[in-house]
Amino acid sequence: MSNFIPLSVPNFGPQEAARAAQAITSGWVSTSGARVGEFEQALAAYVGMPCAVAANAGSSALHLAALAAGLGPGQEVLVPTLTFIAAVNPLTRYVGAQPVFIGCDDSLCIDPDAVEDFCANRCTLKADGLYNQKTGARVSALGVVHVFGNMADMPRLLDIARRYRLVLIEDATEALGTKYLTGPLAGKYAGTMGDIGCYSFNGNKIITTGAGGMLVSNHADWAAHAKHLSTQAKADVLQFLHDEVGYNYRMTNVQASLGLAQLERLEEFIRVKLARYEQYRAALDGYKGLRILPFRDEDGSVRSNHWFYSLDLRGTGLRRDEVIAALQAQDIQTRPIWALIHEQADYPQNEAYALDKALAYRQNIVNLPCSTNLTEADCARVIAAVQALADRA
Repeated sequence: MSNFIPLSVPNFGPQEAARAAQAITSGWVSTSGARVGEFEQALAAYVGMPCAVAANAGSSALHLAALAAGLGPGQEVLVPTLTFIAAVNPLTRYVGAQPVFIGCDDSLCIDPDAVEDFCANRCTLKADGLYNQKTGARVSALGVVHVFGNMADMPRLLDIARRYRLVLIEDATEALGTKYLTGPLAGKYAGTMGDIGCYSFNGNKIITTGAGGMLVSNHADWAAHAKHLSTQAKADVLQFLHDEVGYNYRMTNVQASLGLAQLERLEEFIRVKLARYEQYRAALDGYKGLRILPFRDEDGSVRSNHWFYSLDLRGTGLRRDEVIAALQAQDIQTRPIWALIHEQADYPQNEAYALDKALAYRQNIVNLPCSTNLTEADCARVIAAVQALADRA
């Protein structure tokens, strides 16, 4: 449908076609081939890390991160409830650990006040670590998600992790390119400040390899272990000897070829994302009570990649699902924010804390179209449709 405006789709051009064709005609289409290593090196250089480990998905990278960090049965991980479920499953259920769900602040990222309060008042810090007073389990790690490309409050979260002896795992799957511009973390990219960080190149992300992910770490041995595990833990490739349980988590050469071309265009994509965000904000923020949620870059301390744009309906009389349906009828694709994880699967049995803001945002957020090839005219059409709904509310 020619007038359909999708939510978030890939932006491929001649560069990607040429790179993929080279991989295909070379015959190196699987997990072997030079482009995988080249993409790892290029991504590591972009974010300022010594090395990176490619994976076939962001969730695979997170699973490798949990394994490299030593998470497992008898341990708990503090995680946000307002995020995609793939940010939590690999850090907990995949490795036998248990989540403790924490609510969000107004950035939609995990609330540092709630994390601090939980650690200080619901746990006991002992010589060998932090222990949950209710369950008796050791709280070993803090999972931080940079939601929609918005930087979490890393100075505070890093301080909390240090004081309470928590491994800090950064889920930067939505935040490639987001970085601090000023302050003690100036120059640091999302995903590079904690102990280990992960990126995603899924089809809807700011750059894509169709499916894929990447891991970086401030512990060289963790990164090396993650890479070993991602290739079926081969101790001797020729003799097919394996020294532990590994996984088929490597990226293909064709995917890496796409990634190299996409990475060359990342800064251009971020400029487009910012332009469309500013267009939405100028027209919709404050219109009949509507809000476009801000990013943490309002004070100039952060450069966000502005991956997703969130329309807040609170106080307007508009209902989330009715807005989504009305826009869909006009060939404009939108979506709600995720269902809260502590309410899903078997997670209601786990502890959840400080949920009020997460519950409110879940009920009132609509994500607007945000593709990197979204034109100014398409954005104006979305704006006009949303304004018309607000006018009738």
